[in-house]
Amino acid sequence: MLGADLDMAPLAIAELEKRGYDAAFTAEINNDPFFPLVLAAGHSQNIALTTAISVAFARNPMTMANLAWDLNQYSKGRFTVGLGSQIKPHITRRFSMPWSKPAARMREFIMAMRAIWACWETGETLDFNGEFYQHNLMTPMFTPTNAGYGAPGVNLAAVGPLMTEVAGEVADGVIAHGFTTAKYLREVTLPALERGLAKSARQREDFDVSLPAMVVAGVNEEAFEQSRLAVQSQLAFYASTPAYRPVLELHGWGDLQPEAHRLTREGRWDDMGTLITDDILHTFAIVSEDITQVPALLAERYGGLADTWMCTLETGQGDLQQQLVAAVQSA
Repeated sequence: MLGADLDMAPLAIAELEKRGYDAAFTAEINNDPFFPLVLAAGHSQNIALTTAISVAFARNPMTMANLAWDLNQYSKGRFTVGLGSQIKPHITRRFSMPWSKPAARMREFIMAMRAIWACWETGETLDFNGEFYQHNLMTPMFTPTNAGYGAPGVNLAAVGPLMTEVAGEVADGVIAHGFTTAKYLREVTLPALERGLAKSARQREDFDVSLPAMVVAGVNEEAFEQSRLAVQSQLAFYASTPAYRPVLELHGWGDLQPEAHRLTREGRWDDMGTLITDDILHTFAIVSEDITQVPALLAERYGGLADTWMCTLETGQGDLQQQLVAAVQSA
């Protein structure tokens, strides 16, 4: 994870590239996700760059297509735009944008972007007319420079089966949510993905499944405890979201969702982590007091299910971090 600090972005990307990471990502939380990647592109050579995620429905296909195109050209073909839908309250009340049929809208959003990119890349007439988006005007003055690096890749974040199926049909990869489990991946995510891939006549090996798997670990007892509390709090926050209740229900923990939601309404954020029992924690997260065992545990749990591990774990020690990267690559 690159982070949102613009002053640190050039140093951070250089360090991530030095440590051997395949890619660096930003997330649209409380800062714009694209600005750090512009700086990262200018201060790196080979590391891939992506958003994980940028909020699709906060924009329209043209504005997102332009952002992604420019970043891909500037980075010399290293950019993949990672999209997510967010949830209705944020789209309608925070961004003041329309919300309806999120899976169908996202499918059309990505198809519209690809039509726009095809226009810019090959010169074909832009004539996209869908249920949610219409793009049928593009003049030379508004056509961006084509430096020959083509269109960026597209990854789509998905939790439910409908959005996952859309990812398999029109995206290049799916970003599974951190609030997931091996059981949910196996029984819900991958079957939905296969249905989407069948629609696009593609094979599983042509597609990337990335997972920001949660990890509880630390270089010492104090760091381990801080990590545990942080992950418990994050899990409780996700558990409060109605859209994520099916993940809990698969494990028989559906009643946790309204209880966590009640605490958010009451503003009791510090109490939420107490809802996450050891059983829940170990199901959703890799938990290891020996940080060097994390790669093996990731491979044991998610091998064959996910292709890419999105690492949000920071050990705090550069040498140990590099060992961890090497071990992950080996696993």
